[in-house]
Amino acid sequence: STSGKKSVFIIDEVHMLSQAAFNAFLKTLEEPPPHAIFILATTEKHKLLPTILSRVQKFDFRRIKVDDVGGHLQKICEQERIAFEKDALQLIGLKADGALRDALSIFDQIVSFSNRNVTYKVVVENLNILDYDYYFQAVTLMQEKKYEELLLMLHEIIDLGFEARDFMVGMVEHFRNLLVSRTPKTLSLLETSDNIKKRYLEQVKAIAPNLLLNAFNLANESEQKMRGATNTRLHVELSLVKLAFLDDAISLAVDNEKKKLAPEAKDEKISSPSTVSKEIPQPETSDDAPHEKASD
Repeated sequence: STSGKKSVFIIDEVHMLSQAAFNAFLKTLEEPPPHAIFILATTEKHKLLPTILSRVQKFDFRRIKVDDVGGHLQKICEQERIAFEKDALQLIGLKADGALRDALSIFDQIVSFSNRNVTYKVVVENLNILDYDYYFQAVTLMQEKKYEELLLMLHEIIDLGFEARDFMVGMVEHFRNLLVSRTPKTLSLLETSDNIKKRYLEQVKAIAPNLLLNAFNLANESEQKMRGATNTRLHVELSLVKLAFLDDAISLAVDNEKKKLAPEAKDEKISSPSTVSKEIPQPETSDDAPHEKASD
């Protein structure tokens, strides 16, 4: 502003400046005009010259938490008298990935589309996000070993316009959320609404820790191998069938291990009396000790 007392210059992506530009700018920073304020913005601070960094104040900005984004959007809804569901605002914050500007842009669009009624259903439909219900239902079907229902669910998800790989990526995230829900210490790592958090806590109580850990590992490996697969749907279908029979596979592996150890333990038990012998201690003799008189 020409009428203000200070002039503010914002240089975005300052690390992109050339070496010559940095040298010229360094002289300005050494003797800055009293009315000028320079704001240097960058995502790669390590690329700046040490002489530049030593002459500025450094402020490190971090991703905004989903709860904070949701709380800010809730205040806007209350001030503007917009109907809302907390789960919907949390989902917008999750989609924004820590950027409040993106969250506000998404929020404005949803408000227009929903006629000032921001519901969870409207957000899911407009942001092309797969509903959490599918992941909770998939884990339940896995526990019940209903692989046919899992394949039908995948078909339904693909008909909705989602990719098979997107569903498997979501499953990996879902298993991760279940794992961090097991203990109060790690529960804070779960960035979601209170309603969804309760569902995680309920489901994690009904699944064995060994099964959960193996399912997480299987889904993660499947998602990584799928990047080079030509038929991703077939790959995901095979992974879902494996998940459905994972509990049986774990039980079979445990039984086989017990059978391997059983004969060894039996042989040990049988052979122990004959192989272990104790020597009878002999009395110590000495020249000073009295000797018995030999009989004639």
